[in-house]
Amino acid sequence: MSLKIGITGGIGAGKSLVCKLFKTLGVPVYDADSEAKSLMVSNPELKEALIAAFGKETYLADGQVNRKFLADQVFNNETELKKLNSIVHPIVIQHGKDWAEAQTYPYSIKEAALLFESGSYKALDKIILVTAPEAIRIQRVMERDGATEEQVKDRISKQMTDADKQALADFILLNDGKASLIAQVYELHQLFLEEANES
Repeated sequence: MSLKIGITGGIGAGKSLVCKLFKTLGVPVYDADSEAKSLMVSNPELKEALIAAFGKETYLADGQVNRKFLADQVFNNETELKKLNSIVHPIVIQHGKDWAEAQTYPYSIKEAALLFESGSYKALDKIILVTAPEAIRIQRVMERDGATEEQVKDRISKQMTDADKQALADFILLNDGKASLIAQVYELHQLFLEEANES
């Protein structure tokens, strides 16, 4: 049975980059955020639940998610955001479990921004937290999303703190542009291969 590894990190920390490095080593990676977007369109059970919760406007005429409408419903509304997550997360978690069970590589990776918040980390063997100094994260997101410093700081303030995440993580990767990310990833890759062989 292959090991199940989770990767998470705050906005702008660089978890997607870390996952790309693991992919180049041949490791299968499940991107929970991308899969959630896909399942919201392809999974009939999920579509029905979202329409029941938020109305027919949740979907456009072509069957795609009306992202603007849904974002307006949950923006600055903690109750509605929790409702959305309580509908989407269980289906994505089950889909991710099924995907992981089908993998034949010694270990697989699940990448998720809300790995701890969704509770899905409990089904994984090891967790990697990708971190970077806040100033670097802010700069990255400003450049990537065209957001203002205030907007990025606001998004960071709404996320679980790195300190809280570190308490739950097994490994911490520093992505500050100085420490070699490739070396850190390769070291963990070797470790997971060894652990998988022993289990």
